Amino acid sequence: MSDRNSLALANARTRRQAIVGAAAAFGGIVLGSTSARAGTDEAISHTAESIHQETVFKASRKRIYETLTDAKQFGKVVQLSAAMKGGMPPGAGPAEISREAGGAFSLFGGHITGRQIELVPNERIVQAWRAGGWDPGHYSIAKFELVEQGSGTKIMFDHTGFPVGQAEHLAEGWKGNYWEPLEKFLA
Repeated sequence: MSDRNSLALANARTRRQAIVGAAAAFGGIVLGSTSARAGTDEAISHTAESIHQETVFKASRKRIYETLTDAKQFGKVVQLSAAMKGGMPPGAGPAEISREAGGAFSLFGGHITGRQIELVPNERIVQAWRAGGWDPGHYSIAKFELVEQGSGTKIMFDHTGFPVGQAEHLAEGWKGNYWEPLEKFLA
């Protein structure tokens, strides 16, 4: 190869490298600005609270499902609850529970209300659930998964979407108004 051809080949590589480098740099600027823009538009809360509780009962999945979805039976659970011991008026209104997806429920004298989102008999209950003191239109999601556990049933319970700062109060409420009286009722 002559010096002239070597110089032309070296210059060609340099031009190619410059073009590729410029394209990469431009692409990086475009991608970088897209990432920056996406980062500022995000609306993800990193302060969300949730409750996860697991409780085992000496009853079949069918019995527990029926108790949680039948107004008459759940009304008896309410009578054994901490809410009744804590001053809820005895005649505060019966439990009303729709047994159809989309149907409404009203519990604890209307203090707890919502809608049945998903009902899978003997397996799962998902509810749009709210307490009376919450802002109008604010609903959380309460999910009850019924899992066989030997001769009994484990409820794997998840509660999300409730107002910030309510987790401790609600967790205690689930224990004193659902799990403990449900255990007594099923005994």
